[in-house]
Amino acid sequence: IMKINSTHVLYFTLSAFLDTDMLSYFFFLIVLCLYVLIIGSNVLLIAVICVNRSLHEPMFLFLCSLFVNELYGSLGLFPFLLVQILSDVHIIPAPLCLLQIFFLYTYGSVEFANLAVMSYDRYVAICRPLLYNSLMTARRIAFLISIIWLPPLFCFLITLLLTVRLTLCGNVLNSTFCRNYLVVNLACSDTSVNNVYGLFGTVITVLVPLLPILYSYTKILSVVLSGSKRTRQKAVNTCMPHLASLLNFSFGCLFESLQSRFDMVSIPNGLQIVMSLYFVILQSLLNPIMYGINLTKIRNACKQLFSNSLHENDFIS
Repeated sequence: IMKINSTHVLYFTLSAFLDTDMLSYFFFLIVLCLYVLIIGSNVLLIAVICVNRSLHEPMFLFLCSLFVNELYGSLGLFPFLLVQILSDVHIIPAPLCLLQIFFLYTYGSVEFANLAVMSYDRYVAICRPLLYNSLMTARRIAFLISIIWLPPLFCFLITLLLTVRLTLCGNVLNSTFCRNYLVVNLACSDTSVNNVYGLFGTVITVLVPLLPILYSYTKILSVVLSGSKRTRQKAVNTCMPHLASLLNFSFGCLFESLQSRFDMVSIPNGLQIVMSLYFVILQSLLNPIMYGINLTKIRNACKQLFSNSLHENDFIS
């Protein structure tokens, strides 16, 4: 087998796509509509939060960060996916493949870190309400948002550099998008450093955010069980969208992990494709819907924004 260095690989072949012929245009339209819906809903809520000063509170600023990450993650998936659906030969240039790996892996890590910070914010609001304003200062918020974004970007930049240095024996990836794990599996050279750093990266990006999530909800649960009916209702209203988002993303990551690490030959190809795309598409689509519907302030701000737009149009006409 001829060895080729990953820096000289011109392209990777994505072999998991179904040959749908004329149906490819139908699938293209579905995916395009989903992408437009994701962009529109997330951009709308980002604009609502930025424009309304009443929403310049810690919870909504963290939500804004979450919506920005949904746009970031979908940008790493949808443009490549739309091109592949209409392509007869499912290939992706090596630099774009590595770029997609960076986008999607950092998206997942930022998402989990964002959800961890939001759980801490809910813990302070419910369990220590009198200290909320003194604890969640502007400096603390800026620090938490930097913690959400900077470590994942730095961590997965190192992951990508470790992958680029490998010597590969092939360029076929059994997937609908580029996965770092599959690229590393093509290596003919020693991957022990990649494996050790991958374990370290998993601890940093999964276990570290998991600790504040478990701690926060343990404390919130104790308050809910011992508090009044009003306290329980407030906790449920503020935590349900976050818990739904957390569970949805966890299931998506579980599907992605199972498909990457284990042989899924017994599962139909169509279902494998849906499972692999779940963690980006469903999360990016459901988050703005869940938070937009469940949080009264955002719902009212959206209504006000649309009513003002209608009044301006009536005035102009």
